[in-house]
Amino acid sequence: MKDRQEQILQVVVTAGQMRDIEKRIFAVGMPVVALMEKVAGLIARRIPEIPSNTLFFRGSRVGILVGPGHNGGDALVVARELHFRGYEVWIYSPFSKLKELTSQHLQYAQSLGIPIYQTIEQLPNSDLLIDGLFGLGLERNLTDPIASAINQLNQLAVPIYSIDLPSGLHTDTGEVLGTAIRATHTFCLGLWKLAFFQDQALEYLGKVELIDFDIPLADVEAVLQDAPRIKRITSATALATLPLPRPAVTHKYKEGHLLLICGSRRYAGGAILTGSGARASGVGMLSIAVPESLKSLLVSHLPEALIVGCPETETGAIAHLQLPENTDLSSFNAIACGPGLTRDAMPIVQEAINSERPLILDADGLNILAQMGAIATLKKRQAVTILTPHTGEFERLFPDVTDAKHDRVKAVQEAATQSGAVVLLKGARTAIANPQGAVWIVPESTPALARGGSGDVLTGLLGGLLAQAATKQIPIEKIVATAAWWHSQAGVLAAQERTELGVDAFTLTQYLLKALT
Repeated sequence: MKDRQEQILQVVVTAGQMRDIEKRIFAVGMPVVALMEKVAGLIARRIPEIPSNTLFFRGSRVGILVGPGHNGGDALVVARELHFRGYEVWIYSPFSKLKELTSQHLQYAQSLGIPIYQTIEQLPNSDLLIDGLFGLGLERNLTDPIASAINQLNQLAVPIYSIDLPSGLHTDTGEVLGTAIRATHTFCLGLWKLAFFQDQALEYLGKVELIDFDIPLADVEAVLQDAPRIKRITSATALATLPLPRPAVTHKYKEGHLLLICGSRRYAGGAILTGSGARASGVGMLSIAVPESLKSLLVSHLPEALIVGCPETETGAIAHLQLPENTDLSSFNAIACGPGLTRDAMPIVQEAINSERPLILDADGLNILAQMGAIATLKKRQAVTILTPHTGEFERLFPDVTDAKHDRVKAVQEAATQSGAVVLLKGARTAIANPQGAVWIVPESTPALARGGSGDVLTGLLGGLLAQAATKQIPIEKIVATAAWWHSQAGVLAAQERTELGVDAFTLTQYLLKALT
């Protein structure tokens, strides 16, 4: 049972895939009406349990917003159940044509004496609204009068709970189709939908939770088959991916050797933060190549690391790598390159790209790669490459792929497929894709991480995990997703303790290990 629950929590589907899964369930004999009763019953029981509803008591007034489809039918069953439990329920049903099952539920609600209203002006006050106007698969823009009604409902100082998805959002892209309900809480039905992980949808979703109505995994697998999988990374998956526990007999070189190439006279902090992230990863050996003028500074902050001082340009960038005797780039299990380098370090980035080691490129490493032509350059690499852009860097690297602001999941898939790299697109819901189109999504983060240096910490943390995984058979994108999850969890924990204003990048490094305990 736990294995099934973990798999269900990971699965993310498109509207089309969800429809096909439901068709399979109905085709083998599950009555639509039975599934509607089950889903709505779970929602009706769940609503009074939510901590924010501690003042929600029998006799509270609940408004039910009913659309023409089965989403409206779900809402009507919730209305009936709450009515029977002693809540004062009213229904807003502005559509003249309803699906047959939805129409039957509306007729029964009317027979119970539940008041039904057709216009927004008629609606009485309420303590809570349940949104069942539109659910899965909406693709057209909403127009008046329903668009105006939604805008008026959003202006009420009342919590709104949406069933499956806030009405007005595109199920796959999260795009607002003209207007949309701004939900306080959203119950996602059965399996997670793509919209829940698109940045443009987040301000409409409120708090989200999955209502698991026991979809058989066999039906999920039958529909998804060989399609590239889109998954949420869960705590259980991330923790299982970490290099823990260590073998009883080991040594530092067996636990990975990471080379960081970072920093400049102008951006010394980038090297310190990247090194601090790597230190938290537990990597066995850490070498950091910086301009010679930064060497003593790095030694004072990271005494356990091997600091490699390199000749520098007049502007304070690394002029060329000067590794210790009998050492070259093949000596390392992984290389991370970019934070704080400045664009004067193009020869250094080229040297890292020409290596045969697993390589992470971030910050100025990405800016230089964009100047070189990202796709053509990366296709020449034989070793693993991981790119960690924010949206602006992503657009410079991949100007011809789907707009990441419109559909970040599709965009990251295209970028990874075209470049042959594993691409981590940072955002409120970080998305990671491999060249085969498989995607991992980090389902939780915090705006506290929108601070300079936060990405440097992630680069170091990811580099350390990548170096440790060099001898282990773990998919690279899973390691990348684990690092992003760990980084986000540290930010969430730090924000809880210090508020979203109190999480600078150095403070973030102090919460990385706390996030695992």
